[in-house]
Amino acid sequence: MASKDYTQLAEQIVRCVGGKENVSGVTHCATRLRFTLNAADKADREGVKKIQGVISLVESGGQFQVVIGNHVADVYPFVLKALGMTDAEAEQNKGGEKAEKQNLVNRFLTTITGIFTPIIGAMAGAGMLKGILILLTTFNLLATDSGTYRILYAAADALFSFLPILLAFTAAKKFGANTFVSVAIGCALVYPDMTAAYNAGDALTFLGVPVNLMSYTSSVLPIICAVFAQSKLEALLKKVLPSMIRNLLTPLASLVVIVPATFLIIGPVTNTVGNTLAAAYTALVSFCPPVAGFIVAGIWPLCVMAGVHYGFVPIVINNIAVYGRDTLFTITGVCNMAQAGATAGVFLKTRNPELKEISGQAAFSALIAGITEPAMYGVNLKYKRPFYFVMFFSAIAGCITATVGAGASALVGTALLTLPAYAGVGFAGFLIACAIAFFGTMICTYLFGFDDSMIDNA
Repeated sequence: MASKDYTQLAEQIVRCVGGKENVSGVTHCATRLRFTLNAADKADREGVKKIQGVISLVESGGQFQVVIGNHVADVYPFVLKALGMTDAEAEQNKGGEKAEKQNLVNRFLTTITGIFTPIIGAMAGAGMLKGILILLTTFNLLATDSGTYRILYAAADALFSFLPILLAFTAAKKFGANTFVSVAIGCALVYPDMTAAYNAGDALTFLGVPVNLMSYTSSVLPIICAVFAQSKLEALLKKVLPSMIRNLLTPLASLVVIVPATFLIIGPVTNTVGNTLAAAYTALVSFCPPVAGFIVAGIWPLCVMAGVHYGFVPIVINNIAVYGRDTLFTITGVCNMAQAGATAGVFLKTRNPELKEISGQAAFSALIAGITEPAMYGVNLKYKRPFYFVMFFSAIAGCITATVGAGASALVGTALLTLPAYAGVGFAGFLIACAIAFFGTMICTYLFGFDDSMIDNA
């Protein structure tokens, strides 16, 4: 079936953000077009919100975020065409007035979003497969020594084992580095001989300097920092090397300098930082799990609303690498169920045909796939009271989830389809928390949070 033509929508959006001359970069996540503008005051904010096909507008993390919905990936190529940009040019995010004014936190969030967004879908799929395999082996439906299990587990675990290679690719596009040199650096970190040396406890030196070997499988920060350093080295070499030898010597110099530097300096330093973050988070949650879960899950809808939730992805992946499982996105995952429940309450209560269609689709998307932006921006925030119930029941469910110690062995978004990924410690409690989040918000929204008289005032 032919894909839908979004030319008109894309042209309207580009016109309202100030035209193609005002856009220095654009990426997309699961539901949003994330623009970096040269001058934010040239954008027509009210005009963007009035475009048919746009759910909402968010300005956060130094980005002008246009919320489209689940079909944003289909709209994105039409936006690139309207901008006259290639995918690589758009994601490189060249800067501009808006980018220059970003503080360090906003620049960090923008960078992390650009690096992780392209692989989130694949990570979620692999995480779901891991969960399914856990269930099958738990109930003795599949033997761990069977060929079927080993092949399926390879499909589920390979992405995480070789994560530095995937991150090298996306980080290269973000930092403007040579993509395949970056991938080669990522490959070096998980090269079988180096992994074997680490596992065997071998003592290695480089030019007489001792190497602090560590496992880089499933690691995040080392390769991102290595590619950043590579991009700066390439920029320097581009200025000093004659053009006739630049294409030959730049990749050579990058490999000779960055790979040893990563094993000697970048890797150990970033590994220490990552382990410290993981330990700090674990200590915080362990100190008083119910209170930590209540607070973290209660404010999480605000983080999603501001579009900064992707900034926590490195912590989640590092938790999995260090401890074998993560609880942060498990505690906050119940918020997806709360968003779905509140929107379902509006769907059941309203008699307005248009709102019933919008709320029904948004609730289904949040419940089945964990995509909550249509529910949040299209319904819950619009009528306010449903969103308050989302925050309250998210906090209650987060309190339960943290108390039972539920977690996931892979990065997934919470939805009905992904529940198998949470199988293990605290799984039953997590299911109860999800049920409370969904049905609690649905019932309270239906009874107290919405009536059709609110439509005209929204």
